[in-house]
Amino acid sequence: MRVSPDTDPSGTAAVARRLKDGMANGVLSFPLTAFHEDGSLDPDGFRAYVAERLATGPGAVFPACGTGEFFSLDEDEYRRVVTITVEESAGRTPVVAGIGYGWAQATRFARIAEQAGADALLVLPHYLVAAPQDGLVAQLEAVAARTPLPLITYQRGQVTYTAGSLRRIAALPNVIGLKDGHSDLDRLQRLTFAAPEDFLFFNGAATAEIQARAYATVGVPAYSSAVHAFAPEIAGACFTALRQGDHGTVDTLLRDFYVPFVELRDRVPGYGVSLVKAAARLRGRPVGPVRAPHRPHPADLTDLRTLLTAGLDLVGADL
Repeated sequence: MRVSPDTDPSGTAAVARRLKDGMANGVLSFPLTAFHEDGSLDPDGFRAYVAERLATGPGAVFPACGTGEFFSLDEDEYRRVVTITVEESAGRTPVVAGIGYGWAQATRFARIAEQAGADALLVLPHYLVAAPQDGLVAQLEAVAARTPLPLITYQRGQVTYTAGSLRRIAALPNVIGLKDGHSDLDRLQRLTFAAPEDFLFFNGAATAEIQARAYATVGVPAYSSAVHAFAPEIAGACFTALRQGDHGTVDTLLRDFYVPFVELRDRVPGYGVSLVKAAARLRGRPVGPVRAPHRPHPADLTDLRTLLTAGLDLVGADL
């Protein structure tokens, strides 16, 4: 973001300021997408679920991203998910919709998100293709040239930026931030030094709370929380403890809930979504099943219930 409010008719600077303020005061929420038991989209279930997430005061809400099974949604479903989130937010919380695939498909989703009223877009890693740095920059340039909405790029998987590439994408008028999922703190520190002062960085590691303190040491305290998708009480308690420097509480939550949760998550590929959805279902949330290629694994539900109950007890909440 290299524009002033006086020369910013698209509102990019204003959105970036709202996100900066929001991420200082709450976790970044990535809601699950609700499906009926037959796998079809459940708009009413999603509306109830996302309204509950918003009521807990997240810094921003990111519908139709990885946790929201973006890659299983068709364009009509995507439109409904983003529209519902915008309606429920009612301008109170920034809405950042996921877009992805190649730049042409990402642009189509960007247009839908713009029409639905999203404030900004998270550009998910492109599909399959390994690319040189010039190609990674060109991909983002192609998307940025075709939407007025502010963009946050997500480096994960085959997308990894060098400091030189970061300077190039940060110079694009509507690219305002980067979400990191690699957890390479050496590289990330170099990126923070290469970026403009007002550029936003987000910790997007899997179960980000585990690494939140480490990320904060390189100037990236904001983070997304998969746990917020099913236990905002735990996510909120951890966020508050981190911001207050209450390391005793953070250590207790990490040792007795987050680390065992990660160990459970790592049992099966794809559990980063399916386990989160199973936990939400255990709490009676109307999110329905996962879609393929994610799969439920009922054999782990007993362990999940035991861990979730213990985690909620740590923060004085019930299953």
